[in-house]
Amino acid sequence: MSASPVLQPLSRRLRALPAAGVDVALAVGVAVAGLWPFFSRVNPAGGPWHTWGVVVVLAAAAVLGWRRRFPVAVLLCGLVGAWAYDFAGNVPAQPVWYGVLIALYTVAVRSAPWPRVAALVVTVGGSLLTASSETALRSGILFVAAYAIGRVAVASRERAEWLERERLAEAARAAERERARIARDMHDILSHAVSLMVVQAEAGPVALPGDPARAEAAFDAIASSGRDAMAQLRRMLTVLKTDDGPHAPQPTLADLPRLVSGASGAGTDFTFSVSGEPGELTPDAEVAAYRITQEALTNIVKHADARHAGVRLDWQDGTLTLEITDDGRGTPGTGTGGHGLIGIRERATACGAEVTAGPRPDGPGFRVRVRFGARA
Repeated sequence: MSASPVLQPLSRRLRALPAAGVDVALAVGVAVAGLWPFFSRVNPAGGPWHTWGVVVVLAAAAVLGWRRRFPVAVLLCGLVGAWAYDFAGNVPAQPVWYGVLIALYTVAVRSAPWPRVAALVVTVGGSLLTASSETALRSGILFVAAYAIGRVAVASRERAEWLERERLAEAARAAERERARIARDMHDILSHAVSLMVVQAEAGPVALPGDPARAEAAFDAIASSGRDAMAQLRRMLTVLKTDDGPHAPQPTLADLPRLVSGASGAGTDFTFSVSGEPGELTPDAEVAAYRITQEALTNIVKHADARHAGVRLDWQDGTLTLEITDDGRGTPGTGTGGHGLIGIRERATACGAEVTAGPRPDGPGFRVRVRFGARA
């Protein structure tokens, strides 16, 4: 509702006040309101009002100091005071027994279901039996309203506590998702870089006697892969260490050519091509496309024993089909714990993409195809 932004700060300020101070202030206010008729009205019989009324008003107000610890007992004391007030006939009429309203509100807030319902029945029933019809109607409406306000306050507080628990739970889930994403990214970075370095390192000594240029290229590729992995890990660790600082940019489709060229060598020739009119993907889809390509290239280098492999981007009506193929033996590592093909499927699903993976239909080798939707 529109009033909630105004009422919520006021409610927080009231809850922040000391409980004892609030109860003392309520007791004083009730006492002043109860004694006011003694000064504002003239005794029809002449002379001062009976002292008994003053004693009852002060006693009914004083017990409010224990309303939080003994809500039902304080309500009963207030009711007894209201009923005993008329024992002395020479007292002014009380328009409202404010102490009973406050005590009934406290019972509605702090008591268990059965005691508070019984207290409401006794309070309303007593007013109907001991007062005139007009006074009974007025008192009954006020008592029910006080009880209802108390229950609304409890429901509002419980809802606020539930929302806070949900907020904390969602923050924990978001942190868990972020940790899982970082773990996947670190796996992709390290797995890709280490796989390339191992393959190039194994090919270098073989090529060194007969083809020094090829051996030199292999060692250059090792150094390049290591530097690239270190740079990516450094950016990631910087993000983890700085909560409020600017985050390093995530990889995009523009980084794919460099990724593919870095994987070439050691017996596998990688190609990269783009067809169609390039469109635009969401940032998370671009990161997913890069990481999926990185994981697929790692699988090819480690498991496929391929001579040729290719990465192709095919744009059609704003949608992108990413296809990674090789002519190897078609048995990529699937990994466990969200890695390999499992990790590829998880990344694709997370950004709403469709993924298929399996042997190539047009010859030997393996194919990974991912279809990303257009940016909304």
